[in-house]
Amino acid sequence: MRRLALPLGLALGYAGPAATWLPSVRRWLPALAGTGRPGHVAITFDDGPDPASTPRFLDELDRLGCRATFFVLGEMLDRHRALGARIVAEGHEMAVHGWGHGNALLARPGQVAGEVRRAARLVTEVTGVRPRWYRPPYGVLSWEALLAARAHRLRPVLWTVWGRDWAATATPGSVLAAVTPGLRGGATILLHDSDHTSAPGSWRSALGALPVLVDRCRRAGLDVGPLREHDVARAARGTGRKDAPQAPHLRRFRPPRV
Repeated sequence: MRRLALPLGLALGYAGPAATWLPSVRRWLPALAGTGRPGHVAITFDDGPDPASTPRFLDELDRLGCRATFFVLGEMLDRHRALGARIVAEGHEMAVHGWGHGNALLARPGQVAGEVRRAARLVTEVTGVRPRWYRPPYGVLSWEALLAARAHRLRPVLWTVWGRDWAATATPGSVLAAVTPGLRGGATILLHDSDHTSAPGSWRSALGALPVLVDRCRRAGLDVGPLREHDVARAARGTGRKDAPQAPHLRRFRPPRV
């Protein structure tokens, strides 16, 4: 029994942070969820940069006069460096989503740390700007991922609301329906600018919903922009357990395909 106890303890310690995707945990961790200042909404995109789709998002964001945060995969950025440079040149923020899109709990020891390091260094190399944020694939964190993020001065951040835009059945209407219940000041919206790990062409649903989302925020008097303008740290310090904001859909939260 004693021989089994140590490996089991190590396994639980390694996997413990993965529970951050659970609503009961995320409810009390507003900074990790990305809750920001009340007058601002952060728009974020995962899984790019993709030459088939990301330029369309950049064009639409430019038309809307809006900036966003792009959580890139290292394997995609390495193939499309010029597109990555364009993202930052146009005023957007680039953050780390990992190298590939693997689940941290299924990775061999040392793999996640190596991939976070590699991706963070590539972002700096391509853009000339050190990334500030890290969002793990599937929203699943491990102790190794957390330590790797800290080593590279990356702040883990997930999301408060997501558009379910990775599914083959997703449409602009379905994305709006998924996001609307949590569309409020302080929200961090998760969308995808690539179908690299999703159903082919699913990015079109997010692109179609984007102008309506931005318009709804602005009509409500909310600024829309990247995480660097969201002031997550200050909002988290001012939020206690009793009044921690929670989007209604988080009560029904299931692990997403992000």
